[in-house]
Amino acid sequence: MPPKQKYITGLVQMSCSPSPDENLKKAAALVEDAAHRGAEVICLPELFRSQYFCQREDISLYDLAETIPGPTTETLGNVAEARGVVIVAPLFERRAAGIYHNSAAVIDASGDVVGLYRKMHIPDDPAYYEKFYFTPGDLGFRAFNTRVGRIATLVCWDQWYPEGARLAALEGPSILFYPTAIGWHPAEKEQFGPAQRDAWRTIQRGHAIANGVYIAAVNRVGFEKTSSAGAGLEFWGSTFICDPFGVVMAEASTEREEILLAEIDLNRIEDVRRNWPFLRDRRIDAYHGITNRFLDEDPWQKP
Repeated sequence: MPPKQKYITGLVQMSCSPSPDENLKKAAALVEDAAHRGAEVICLPELFRSQYFCQREDISLYDLAETIPGPTTETLGNVAEARGVVIVAPLFERRAAGIYHNSAAVIDASGDVVGLYRKMHIPDDPAYYEKFYFTPGDLGFRAFNTRVGRIATLVCWDQWYPEGARLAALEGPSILFYPTAIGWHPAEKEQFGPAQRDAWRTIQRGHAIANGVYIAAVNRVGFEKTSSAGAGLEFWGSTFICDPFGVVMAEASTEREEILLAEIDLNRIEDVRRNWPFLRDRRIDAYHGITNRFLDEDPWQKP
C-alpha cells in the first residue's frame, strides 16, 4: 500500500496514577478520543502504564514489566483495529528473566504489532535510575510500515542524540516520535527549569531541521513522588510537534492533560528537502570518526 500523502497524528499528554490498570484504561480512552477527532496515528507517553518508577532502585518494580505481545498490546490492539488507527505504545518490556527493556510497540490499524523499538540510550541521573532497570536496546534505529506509511519511534533520552535521529530518518519515515517522561527536580526548577525545557525543545527541533522530517515529543504531566528518599519529579508536559523545518505546529501546556492534533504532509517534506538538501550534501565518505568515543590521543589505547 502506498503511503498516504497526508494524515493526522494525535499526541496524548496524560498524567499517570499508581495503578497500571487504571492507566491503561485511561490511555485506551484517550486514544479513542484522539481517533474520534480524526487522528490516524496516535502516540502515548513513555512508560504510561505506571508512575515513573525509576526514581528509586527496587527489584520488586520489575513486576511492572510485561511481555510483547501482552496486556497492553492486546488492549490497544483492539482499539487500533476497531478505530482503524496506528498506535505507538511505549511500555516496560519483560524480554526474559533478568532482561528488561524500555520499549515502544508500533501497533498497526489491523491491531497487529508490526514493529518494536527498544530504547538505545539509557540515562543514570538522580531520580532517573534507568540503568538499574533497562537493558540497552539491541534492535537499532528503525522505521516501520503502517497503514499511513513509514513511521519511526525512539524513546526519551534518545532525543538528545543526533546520531539516533539521523539513522532513524535514513530509514525513510515521515515522522519520528519521541515518547517521553521528563521533568524538573523541584529544587532546580526556579534556577534551571526554563533553560532545561528550552534545551529539550531546541534539540528536537534541530533533529527535524537536520533530517527534514516531522518530530513529535510526547510527555506526561503531573507531580510524582515514588521514593520516600527523594523529592519527586514535576513532569513538564510541553508535548509538541514540529514540521521538517522545525516550525512548531502544536504545543501543549506544562500542567494539563491534552490531545494534540497535527497534519503530516509528505509534500512538505519534499519541499523542505529540495530547498535545504542536507541529506544530499552529507559527506558519508568522511564520517568514519563518528564511531569513536572521543578523538583524543589516549595513551592507554593500543596502536
